[in-house]
Amino acid sequence: MATSSPLTGGCHCGRVRFRIDAPLRAARSCHCSRCRKIFSGAGSAYAEIVPGSLVWTAGADERTIYSTTPGWGLAFCRTCGSTLCGLAGDEVHGVTLGSIDGDPGVQLEAHLFVGSKASWDHIGGDAPQYHEHAPARR
Repeated sequence: MATSSPLTGGCHCGRVRFRIDAPLRAARSCHCSRCRKIFSGAGSAYAEIVPGSLVWTAGADERTIYSTTPGWGLAFCRTCGSTLCGLAGDEVHGVTLGSIDGDPGVQLEAHLFVGSKASWDHIGGDAPQYHEHAPARR
């Protein structure tokens, strides 16, 4: 179901824009308490990217970086607050699916940390649900 490259996306106000020159992979939704707070909802919806495939096309200096744990962080638009991507060190590791323009070309492959999901969250769809992490890929 991968879409043809490049994908484009950005924040709600349009100040920060990006292009991704490779198909997205490993789309997931995490329902842990940290993702619920960071995304102000039931959890996150994100996909990993091929390292180096995301290019900031506008407003790179308009991003704010929040370090979640040592070596990991998130990038937000400093104007509208949209969550844009996850960082591993200084590299973009994954992108929020809601920040992609149009169809991102992926479907959620898994729901993670459903053991700690909010009581009001009723997960739909047929993607597998894991109490914590998904099993390691081979």
